[in-house]
Order: sequence, then structure tokens, then C-alpha cells
Amino acid sequence: MSFVLAHLSDAHIGPLPRPRLRELAGKRLTGFINWNRRGRLHDMAVLNSLVTDLRAAAPDHIAMTGDILNLGLAAEFPVAEAWLRTLGVPHDVSFVPGNHDAYVRASLGPLATTFVPWLADPGGLAAPAFPYRRRRGPVALIGLSSAIPTAPFLASGALGAVQRAALGPLLAEAKREGLARVVMIHHPPYRAGASAGRGLRDTSAFAAIIAAHGAELILHGHNHRAMLAHLPGPDGAVPVLGVPSASAIPGSPNHRAAYHLVAIEKQGKGWLVTARRRGLLPDLSGIGDLGTVDLAGDAGEPIGI
Repeated sequence: MSFVLAHLSDAHIGPLPRPRLRELAGKRLTGFINWNRRGRLHDMAVLNSLVTDLRAAAPDHIAMTGDILNLGLAAEFPVAEAWLRTLGVPHDVSFVPGNHDAYVRASLGPLATTFVPWLADPGGLAAPAFPYRRRRGPVALIGLSSAIPTAPFLASGALGAVQRAALGPLLAEAKREGLARVVMIHHPPYRAGASAGRGLRDTSAFAAIIAAHGAELILHGHNHRAMLAHLPGPDGAVPVLGVPSASAIPGSPNHRAAYHLVAIEKQGKGWLVTARRRGLLPDLSGIGDLGTVDLAGDAGEPIGI
């Protein structure tokens, strides 16, 4: 019997709360100007329809890989928390933050308190600790944070030495327990996954960990488009699957709002992982089936390590 995991990312919830003047210093000022230009690209009615469709699919668990917020304003965090609860109870939803959730240093305080229920089970963490591991059925969900404050016009991320040191043992432990390992991260974790100033800074170190320990699937967001790549693992290539923004309306089919339904099933000594995409239909009339994703195929995203 398959375990079904839904994956969505980059909700970018609007409208943006009115910021106080003192909140618009530094990077937030440029971000505010940018949001006033691109905010119309994110449609909350589309996001609501997508979430309704996702809930109707009744997945066993939901992975949300960051960027619920826009400028990391204090007033955005209660809205983000309320929206996460529309996906399901915290037991059924796992979250990792994106660069917009940790937009500036002032965002780190509310980030450290708002999302704990979606990182750990009751009686677990009192504050965010990454990487975290949650077991659901036959699956180990391993959450990483690549969310760091950056200078204006940058959107890069990093794991850092502490997370990297802990990731390998978590992957090894889950493999010994016979679990399918799903890694969640916001930034594409390979060098060709994002343009300069937008990528994960420690991609080579991450790739080395996957090469040594493997995983069954890596999920990410950040680029607002459907992406597929592979990283070498000890037992074969590991699919790295990216999803569009859950609220985006313009652009090519790979950029419009969508989510993935991933089925994970034990097959012999290994795992069979398959995926379908559901999202905004070509005529923009609603949310529907967009077909299967060939996780063994090549979506044209080269791997640079």
C-alpha cells in the first residue's frame, strides 16, 4: 500500500500587511517595492482552490517547503500560522522555512516561535532545531533549513556546518530502520538549480552527504517552477523534485500554481516512488490533473556539483 505525500511551496500570502515606516529599512524597502510590482502574480483565490483540491486528495502527509511570507514582517507570522492550519493539523503537515520567511534578522525571532508545531511532535522541540526528523508510516521526513537573512537583491541560502554534520547520521539511521527517506529543503540543493545570488551556498557539501548516504527523494521550492534533477547516491540517482509557487498565475505551464502528489511504496528491498502534478489548468479555469512526473527522467536541469 502506498504512502501518499503532497508537496507544495512558496505560497507568498497576500495582501501584504501595511508595514510600519521603521520596518522598511534596508532590504525590506527594496522588497516592498518589488512586492508592489510582483504581488499581482500571486493569486490568493488560486491558492485557496489549490489547497481545497489538495485536501480533497486526502494525502497521508503534507510537506510545505517555505516562503509563506514575503517580507518577514511581524504581522505576517500570525497570518502564516493560520494559513498552515488550513492545510491540516500540525501532525499531518511538515514545514521548512524559505528565504522570505527569514527575510531579515528581525524575522528570526518570530520564525523561531511560530512554526514549532510543524517541525516536531508534541513533547518534542521547544524551539526550531534543524535538521529534524518526523516518522509517518514507512517514511522518515527530514527537514532542513536553508533560510538565512541576506543582503538586498540576494536570495541565497545555506545549511551550515551544524546541519550538515547531523544530516548524514539521520539518513543512515532511517535507512537502518527500513524507512523511505524524504528530505525537505527550500533552495534547490545543486549548483545549477538557481541563478547567481539565489542558490544554496553549500551545494557541494550537501551533494557529498547524499552521495555517501542516499535518500529516496529530495523536495524543494524557491524557483517558482516545476523542476527535476538527480544527485548521485550510493544505490543510484536520487530524484530532486521542485514545485512551482502554490499561488502563481502567469507564465509557462511549469511556472503556474501546482502541487505534487508523491506515492511511496515498498518494492522488494527498495522503494518505488512515483509522482503526479495537479495545478492550474492551461485555460486557467481551475485546478486539475497535469499528468505524471517521470522521476527517472530528465527535465533538462543539469547537475553541477
